[in-house]
Amino acid sequence: MSELLKKDKEYVWHPFTQMQTAPEPLELVRAKDTILYTVDGKEYIDCNSSWWVNVHGHGNEHIGKAINEQFKKIDHVIFAGATHPKAVELAERIVNLLPNPKTKVFFSDNGSTAIEVALKMVFQYWHNKNQPKKRILALEGAYHGDTFGAMAVGQRGYFNQPFEHFFFDVDFIDFPTKDNEEELLNQAENFFKSTEFAAVILEPLVQGSAGMRMYSAAFLTRLVNLAKHYDVKVILDEVMTAWGRTGTYFAFQHTEIVPDIVCLSKGLTGGVLPLGLTVATDEIYEAFLSEDKTKALLHGHSFTGNPLSCAAACASLDLFEQQSTWENVKRIADANEAFALTIDSTAVENVRFLGTILAIELKVSGVSSYFSNIRDEAYTFFLENGILLRPLGNIIFINPPYCITVKELQKVHQTIENFISTLEK
Repeated sequence: MSELLKKDKEYVWHPFTQMQTAPEPLELVRAKDTILYTVDGKEYIDCNSSWWVNVHGHGNEHIGKAINEQFKKIDHVIFAGATHPKAVELAERIVNLLPNPKTKVFFSDNGSTAIEVALKMVFQYWHNKNQPKKRILALEGAYHGDTFGAMAVGQRGYFNQPFEHFFFDVDFIDFPTKDNEEELLNQAENFFKSTEFAAVILEPLVQGSAGMRMYSAAFLTRLVNLAKHYDVKVILDEVMTAWGRTGTYFAFQHTEIVPDIVCLSKGLTGGVLPLGLTVATDEIYEAFLSEDKTKALLHGHSFTGNPLSCAAACASLDLFEQQSTWENVKRIADANEAFALTIDSTAVENVRFLGTILAIELKVSGVSSYFSNIRDEAYTFFLENGILLRPLGNIIFINPPYCITVKELQKVHQTIENFISTLEK
């Protein structure tokens, strides 16, 4: 064992890891574009974009230059009672990308806190209006983060069973499929008719941690329209689905809906620095305006509006304004679709794809599970073939950086095919 691994084992507690049984972590010393380099000279294609964040690839020079230039001006400053150019620029550019120009941007530092802020916004919105609506509707299988509010509106069990007795009550409807959409819409309408619901929260079109489960734009549209009809606020968790992942800037742009709140993070900075945004309509914002200071949104973070993160985000938006970025998104999406349509195996239960996301559900005894043993087998197989891919249990999925080359993506597809062939009986 190397000295680095010895010290890692002595001092570090890794996320989403059973430290007693997990294999030794990769000793990474460099990353460029889609490739991760280890201390012993091995190379791995980062085909899950380092937890779905690194949309432009590692070491992007435009983003690096923007961070360096910003560091020479302001590295960090308190964001209460002060502002700075990059935060204002970012907020303006985000608002101009969204369908409702009358919105305000609240800064935090990751996706989970962006969700926490959204929940606090809707609860306090109704409180400030003397209409204390306290119920939230969510989808079964949802994942919105690992802080307590975010956990409360997500899938119970699995990740958060030890904490559930602390959660506030949430109403859930089943995950939508072709067979149950009408039933679920009826359930949602009956909930909304109670006039007790503050909001509905949704991962638009794709549930990430549930296994890249996908549902129709038509269902999303109808559910949101129902919520609007009954004056229920709509929170869209675009933490994973934004920034081209589904082929558009935001997943909800596959529809004509206009959300009340959008939560953003992950690829927002190109995956380089932590940043979260909660974008709310002026209608929500104005409910916090008062001579009474207790009606303000009394929430903040030490690194709220961090100038370096804002500079990285603005640089990432520069790259999204280049046609080549969207050409790469389409190239990956087309290649994934073409590959998906060739998969015909007794070991495969389901194949689904949208934008740059491709998910392959492997057959297992019983129901699909995040803790399926096939996950470890697949993870090792892909590492042995020069690919870093973290399956969600028995769900193999890829959502690579947009700079992945044709050759690299072909290697990923071929390796997936090879792994599937090892499971066939």
